Amino acid sequence: MATTLDKQTSDKVSFITFIVPEFAAAFKMNIQNAYFYLKKYGGWDFLNEHWWALHTDNPYYAIRDIYHVCRNNGGFR
Repeated sequence: MATTLDKQTSDKVSFITFIVPEFAAAFKMNIQNAYFYLKKYGGWDFLNEHWWALHTDNPYYAIRDIYHVCRNNGGFR
């Protein structure tokens, strides 16, 4: 039996699959390395918790905010 995602989950998945490659491109990383970087330095948790607010902003600012979270948690880029 196939299940469908509710709208909020679908929107969250759409945003995350959009913003992670954008983050990778902004910092000249491949997508897999960007994912591991975000996981290691707290960006992934921030993104999952605050995606609703981040998706309403310009992608530049969303990437900047995610970057600052990672930087504050020891990220070096």
